Amino acid sequence: MRTQEDAVSDKTQDPLPPETVHREQDGPVLRLTIDRPARRNALAPGMLRELIDALTRAATDENLRVVHIQGAGEDFCSGVDWVSTNSDNRRPRTGDLVRRIPHTANRLIELVHTIHLPVVCTVRGWAAGMGCNLALAADFTVAARDAVFWEPFLNRGFSPDTGSTWLLPRLVGLARAKRMLLLGEKIGGSEAADWGLVHEAVDPGDLDRRGAELVHRLAAAPTVALGLTKQAVHDNLDASLPQALTHELLTLELACRTADFKEGLAAFRERRDPQFRGR
Repeated sequence: MRTQEDAVSDKTQDPLPPETVHREQDGPVLRLTIDRPARRNALAPGMLRELIDALTRAATDENLRVVHIQGAGEDFCSGVDWVSTNSDNRRPRTGDLVRRIPHTANRLIELVHTIHLPVVCTVRGWAAGMGCNLALAADFTVAARDAVFWEPFLNRGFSPDTGSTWLLPRLVGLARAKRMLLLGEKIGGSEAADWGLVHEAVDPGDLDRRGAELVHRLAAAPTVALGLTKQAVHDNLDASLPQALTHELLTLELACRTADFKEGLAAFRERRDPQFRGR
């Protein structure tokens, strides 16, 4: 009997299609679409570089206020395309992974996690391997109820990478992290939301609408304060309480110097909704 894994494997054995990441700036929103549906949006080396370049540029673009990452077609991302990566049939030299991956796949996860702009992923279909970790590294992931989150590393005979052993225990605890990493259990979108693995699970037909609503809400938020808060939440995971309190004071000092802070106070006094400009 054929399994879902067989179907994924078959689809990733087709001739190599074009490698594309579409960038679209819609006002304050940067939308990145992984567009390689014939390979379930598996990331070839050039696509990794495109995503890294887009996020690096976004980090210093003062006109942007939110990043939205999605997949074209029926899937989000099935991970790194190892067939494409090793297509020249040459055996990599010793230390190749240690030399290369920190500047490619690992760098992408790090950028999504640390960029001050909020990052939203909308996930339908498969989010496997690095595709799963990309969704986990985002600040908010909205998934279709029938989406599938899978860490298939041990199923393929190698150990996890791209932050899965760091992200999963923090999001869902040690026991559930081991179920996904050691047993290779697949988690549906609804269960992922119940676990706290993703922000929300919705009916497939509502995914685009719910994702757009969340992106719009974040684009209207006080961008500087939001970025400082994101950084503080992440940094304080490994901090003591006194360290966390000091970090909060430093970020508060910066946030109070923004135009959005003044607008927030004015809106409170005038009993109206604030109109933040991300400044």
